[in-house]
Amino acid sequence: MDAIFENLTEAQREAVGHIEGPMLILAGPGSGKTRVVTHRIANMIHQGVPPWQIAALTFTNKAADEMRHRVDSLAPNQPVWMGTFHRFCAQLLRRYATMVGLAENYSIYDTQDSKQAMKRAVMAAGVSTTHASPDQIASSISHAKNRLMTPETMQGQILRPLDALAAKVYPVYQQQLLTANAVDFDDLLLHIANLLRENPEIRSELDNKYKYILVDEYQDTNLAQYAIVRALSIDQPNLAVTGDPDQSIYGWRGADLNNILDFEKDYPSVKTARLEKNYRSTPNILRAADQLIRHNRKRKAKDLFTDHPEGDAVVLRMFQDGYQEADGIADEIVHAIAEEGMKPSDFAIFCRMNALTRSLEHALRSRSLPYQIVNGVEFYQRREIKDLLAYLHLVNNPNHDVALMRVINTPTRGIGAKTVERIRDFADYNGIPMLEAARRAKDIEGLAKRAVTMIGKFIKIYDRLAIKATAPLEDLIRFLVEETEFEAYLEKTAVEQQDANPMSNVDELITAAVEFDRQHPEDGSLEAFLEQVALVADTDAIDGETDRVTIMTLHAAKGLEYPRVYIIAVEDDLLPHKRSKENEAQFEEERRLLFVGITRAKERLQLSCCKRRAVRGDTRPVIPSPFLNELPLDEIRRIESTGNRDWFDEEEDYDQSYPESWDLPDEDGSPGGDLDAVSETAPVIAPAGFEIDEVSQLPAEELAEVMKPKKKKNIVVAGLKTGADLLTSGTTPLMSYREGVLVRHSEHGEGTIIEVTGRGPKRTAKVIFPDGEFSFRLAFAKLELV
Repeated sequence: MDAIFENLTEAQREAVGHIEGPMLILAGPGSGKTRVVTHRIANMIHQGVPPWQIAALTFTNKAADEMRHRVDSLAPNQPVWMGTFHRFCAQLLRRYATMVGLAENYSIYDTQDSKQAMKRAVMAAGVSTTHASPDQIASSISHAKNRLMTPETMQGQILRPLDALAAKVYPVYQQQLLTANAVDFDDLLLHIANLLRENPEIRSELDNKYKYILVDEYQDTNLAQYAIVRALSIDQPNLAVTGDPDQSIYGWRGADLNNILDFEKDYPSVKTARLEKNYRSTPNILRAADQLIRHNRKRKAKDLFTDHPEGDAVVLRMFQDGYQEADGIADEIVHAIAEEGMKPSDFAIFCRMNALTRSLEHALRSRSLPYQIVNGVEFYQRREIKDLLAYLHLVNNPNHDVALMRVINTPTRGIGAKTVERIRDFADYNGIPMLEAARRAKDIEGLAKRAVTMIGKFIKIYDRLAIKATAPLEDLIRFLVEETEFEAYLEKTAVEQQDANPMSNVDELITAAVEFDRQHPEDGSLEAFLEQVALVADTDAIDGETDRVTIMTLHAAKGLEYPRVYIIAVEDDLLPHKRSKENEAQFEEERRLLFVGITRAKERLQLSCCKRRAVRGDTRPVIPSPFLNELPLDEIRRIESTGNRDWFDEEEDYDQSYPESWDLPDEDGSPGGDLDAVSETAPVIAPAGFEIDEVSQLPAEELAEVMKPKKKKNIVVAGLKTGADLLTSGTTPLMSYREGVLVRHSEHGEGTIIEVTGRGPKRTAKVIFPDGEFSFRLAFAKLELV
């Protein structure tokens, strides 16, 4: 008993000591939730509760294994049932299979099995896939099952077009499953929920068998899971749920936040325990998370606190673009490993969308940093990217049979598996590549006339692509996407997910092509690009390597923790996602998603956004996330990373000479003077509230070279840190005048810079004032920074 209660806080003791009656444990991030649940199970056993009457339900096998290990250390060899909802229901279904039309030895279809069954059901139902793919229909049916809708109830509702198609397929799909004596993952929950609802005697029997039910991550339960645990806690209402409404981030896949928010309505006699002490993060990380999440209305208030020392300030960093963002983070990790004794596994990088990982992968790989992508497929392994790369491989090497088999019917063009099989057999018999065999389709026995026509259309597409083989890579890929109507294909077939968008991945591939063309203006070729991609895949598979930097989406990060965390692209339309803007519930879920990301950090946290981000090869300005304004900005360290390109317009000629007075003060404080000697780095001025990023300042040698200095006298350059410093310094460096900066003019009042062009004495700003637009030569204009 001492081992069970020692080193627990008062709130934890309260939760662990509770046995009879319903209980709600509101567990903030890093508050020792698993410790409380496992110690409570051990206490129940020590208090005489038979272990076989306890069932602990989790969402992952990993969580169940950890729970089992901890319980064994406190109460060894006790037959407590611990596992996932799906495993729990699968075992019950073995016992009651005949009640739902199955045999005891039923099969559970995995994702691929279900996919094949769904394709067959779509064909059998006579449903056209012109407006919805089998995957989209499967997704709709899955949502219906999670809402406990049977085929009959789904058909009886007013449905959007996609769901109406799914409602036609649903009964056919279910009948095929029954005929095959099989279930899919959703059926495991659906069958048990319906069984308990329709058979009061079975429900009562199971209610008495599992007198004490514990549910982990209750905020993630859907309607089916809620119905199951509710049905098993009527006669014996000893349901104990643990969770945090602030970490409910799976609404898009059926989780219902109201399950935990309304728990006290379901069980008015509930005992509520609040676990608010955080054992993971520093106080400044917690304050950032707490101030952010307080803007949500649908939540239960908690006051997070910790005994940890203050630690480093949370960093908010603005980069010029996504490449600088990836390189800056990779450089910081390299430095921390070399200078501070950190390990790669101490670092995690979170992003909202999988498509954002490519630049990170490239930056880490170029610095020989091992990494892993969790709950996501590496960029070049994603289905739509592999499809496009297969086309490129075939253009580069017409003998590439594997590539041909992948693309000959992608996008779908009516060339079925049997046709492909006949092409392959003909190629093998004649000892020729499959592409050559396809060109001779009229000679292949058994091919229908329509199949020959479709193969001919594919060959024409291929030939048009082959003509472009020597074009810049960007042009080739854009032509490929257009020629194959790939975007329309993805729109028809892609299942929309929160953190994976296939077309975003295609756009990112085009961005990679633009980058490749820029880096290889003379020697760039399709073959060189494909070789680079192939080597990326080969060098990344490091067997047995566990000490890696982790890259993952914010959704995948829940439940994990790392000493140092980077959250990238905290930008409007990404986080919050643009689809969430018109729905308050979805918008609050986006805020919870950032809250989850922030609270994964133990020691250091950096949030970053960019001024520009490359989308489909075009660099576009972006807006920082509105969530950033909800953080405690007065205590956050803000940094702007400034690249060399910000000093001069790249179109200008660097050989131009400069007059004596233009940007830097002399030692005596008077403006002017060319450089003879400068300090170690030249000043890079950040916007008000942001610090200068010393790592990315322009080295003096480069500055002296581009400025072609005349011999005059020494100048001491002092870096200015804020806008306030600039206004009191007696001079304002020209580079501090940027687009979006507020300025004041003696005649026109306050205005905003909307465009900056030129360099040195020719640097000109266009400013919009209440009385109109005006242009100023900055070296001579009397404009003050606001």
